[in-house]
Amino acid sequence: MSEKLVGFVGYRGMVGSVLMDRMQQESDFAGIDPVFLSTSQAGAVGPVIEGQETVLADAYDLDQLQRLDTIVTCQGSDYTQRVHDSLRQGGWNGYWIDAASELRMQDSSILLLDPINRSQIDQALDSGIKDLIGANCTVSTMLMGLGGLFKNDVVEWAQPDTYQAVSGAGAVYVKELLQQMQTLGQATTEMLDDPAASLADIDKKASQTLTSSDFPINNFGYPIAGNILPWIDSEVTAGQSREEWKAEVETNKLLGLSALQAIAVDGTCVRVGSLRSHAQAVTIKLKQDIPLEQIEQMISSAHEWVKFVPNNREATLSQLTPVAVSGTLDIAVGRVRKLSLGPEYLTAFVVGDQLLWGAAEPLRRALKIIVERG
Repeated sequence: MSEKLVGFVGYRGMVGSVLMDRMQQESDFAGIDPVFLSTSQAGAVGPVIEGQETVLADAYDLDQLQRLDTIVTCQGSDYTQRVHDSLRQGGWNGYWIDAASELRMQDSSILLLDPINRSQIDQALDSGIKDLIGANCTVSTMLMGLGGLFKNDVVEWAQPDTYQAVSGAGAVYVKELLQQMQTLGQATTEMLDDPAASLADIDKKASQTLTSSDFPINNFGYPIAGNILPWIDSEVTAGQSREEWKAEVETNKLLGLSALQAIAVDGTCVRVGSLRSHAQAVTIKLKQDIPLEQIEQMISSAHEWVKFVPNNREATLSQLTPVAVSGTLDIAVGRVRKLSLGPEYLTAFVVGDQLLWGAAEPLRRALKIIVERG
């Protein structure tokens, strides 16, 4: 059997780079014939895969794309909008695996998070679905952490309030955060080194720097260092941001729930100054009073990547943070306790690397599923 031609678009960006690293680590290139495509550098030298040099093809060349069995794109929604429908209308019947949000809520697509919805993925593939789309990063990390509760059908509603890393916005935003931190540090270095400097003076200098006209805010539009931004993406309706809207619609699509079965999932999404791992505090209304020990068992036994963190200070601060999980496949879940609102009310804190389970890893695993199906 000849190896499948698999095209990769956007492999140099943040998500694409993580995807390439994971595929190299897992020897995923051994089962495919990769083709690397670029929207801006066609003809240039591409990555070296298993000792073989590659040359970049034109990512907008529909004739080239038509020859591919599968396309994996981390290029973003603009690319999907420009290429996907034209390919399909031209008769292409290959698999389209996409990190962007453009096709997520289409009836012709399935969302990807196979430790949570593998049965739905298999059913979709069996029925002829060819558009496989990565879900929203915060939805994915929440379900990876608390999937055991949803699987056991004990959740009446959930309110996730997020602490989202700047990596979710893209590479230029990560660089801008670091630039802001650098600028803030440089502005206060002399005062911090001076034992006689008062905290009031240091605070005044920091505040002046954060609000100065030359503070680097070209991308965010606002300071994120020493600050938080309680709005992500555009407004949908009634003061709800698009990021907040995604929580409910994508959770229910991932779980395969109909409109009548749908679980209410809504909260406030906040951008914070962490680099690559999202965190979220989730308040859950259970359908009934369930002992805490049973809840912990449901959470920790959902899949191999859940890392349950005991609800004490030392474990929480050393294991339940963005720094602790960044660069790993661990989904840390902790601070699990009943609330004083009543025995059916639960809180939990979930932390996961949004570039892995929130973006690249579900795409990698989807490609592997397709290759293994033959």
